[in-house]
Amino acid sequence: MGKACSLLSSRQMRKLAGIATLAFCASASTLALAAEPPIKIGVIAEAQAIAGASIPQAAQMAADEINAKGGVDGRKIELVTYDDHSSSADAVRAFQRAVNEDKVVAVIGSYISEVVLALEPWAARLKTPFITPGAASNEISLNVHKDYDKNKYTFHGYLTSAALAQEVCDAAKDLLVDGMHMKSAVIMSEDAAWTKPLDIQYEACLPKAGLKVLDHIRFSPDTTDFTPIFSKIESEKPDVIITGISHVGVQPTVQWKTQEVPIPMFGISSQASSATFWKDTNGAAAGVLFQAVSAPDAAVSPKTIPFANDFQKRFGNFPSYAGYTAYDEVYMIADAIERAKSTNADKLVSALEKTNWVGTIGRVQFQGRNDEFTHSIKYGKGLIQGLMSQWQDGKQITVWPKDIAKGPLKFPSFIKLVAGK
Repeated sequence: MGKACSLLSSRQMRKLAGIATLAFCASASTLALAAEPPIKIGVIAEAQAIAGASIPQAAQMAADEINAKGGVDGRKIELVTYDDHSSSADAVRAFQRAVNEDKVVAVIGSYISEVVLALEPWAARLKTPFITPGAASNEISLNVHKDYDKNKYTFHGYLTSAALAQEVCDAAKDLLVDGMHMKSAVIMSEDAAWTKPLDIQYEACLPKAGLKVLDHIRFSPDTTDFTPIFSKIESEKPDVIITGISHVGVQPTVQWKTQEVPIPMFGISSQASSATFWKDTNGAAAGVLFQAVSAPDAAVSPKTIPFANDFQKRFGNFPSYAGYTAYDEVYMIADAIERAKSTNADKLVSALEKTNWVGTIGRVQFQGRNDEFTHSIKYGKGLIQGLMSQWQDGKQITVWPKDIAKGPLKFPSFIKLVAGK
């Protein structure tokens, strides 16, 4: 009947009548279970940013689901969340507090590469497993490879910039080159840590896909007027603009529409993955094509659409790309703890390295110690293949790959496609 009941003397037991005894013992057993300390996981995110707001929300959904099923070996998952205000300094302070004061066993943090690169040394110093749900810079996992013993605590839970570029090139080959006979492109990327390796890979893989790169424009994320940029691009007459935009927000998309730039935008636009992007751009998003790892209408795995629908019911909108990954990462940490039978940092790292988890974004496995992108998630068929979506009539419609596509490409009237030139 539980430890608490065993402490009662036989005389005391006799004094307690049937139902009362059972009720007492059941309550004692419940209290004993509740006394098990929770497993704390830190979540550091850009809570006020379009792409970042989904991170703590999705992570909490996963924790609630795990707890409803009994937790991890009977222990509840407790999230401790922090808003880093898109600041590396605030993120570092949050990481220190999470480990030293709040006693978390792992941290899920940030979609901004500069922030993650600032946190990586602290994961090493404080020996705390750390997974990013959305940062892309190659340097994150390259650092793990260069000094594994020091940086092994960091896991790159999103595709590297190189993998993202390759995904865009794979989609461009199928949709633009083979499907629409396009032949040329201009790369337009913001100047940030994550876009440097992205653009290098763009320049390598776009020609292989069949698109000649006419120009490569990098601009400050603080840019507010894209008129001269779009004017320059129009003068070069490319068939498509290949994008690498995130921190700059909605401005490029809004001005692309208001200036009626007659060239499609295709590539990476982190903000476009948010369900609020149509509203945020007042419909200027129509026709924009953007890379993602999951989407509300895409059965990437059996978990994708149910999660997206549950998220929408709970929070009133669909998650951004980092919401899908943050949700998966809570489950991956819980799974690693169960397999390791411990929350010890080194044992948890070893278990995470053996991750083979089917989540909302596909089958997640991490690159091994000998790969140059150590601890980054693998890209490829049967793993994380990614997809391309397009904003059409206020909705995100998956258009690639073919096996999960929900509709054909659709562009606003001001766009002049190759066939119409």
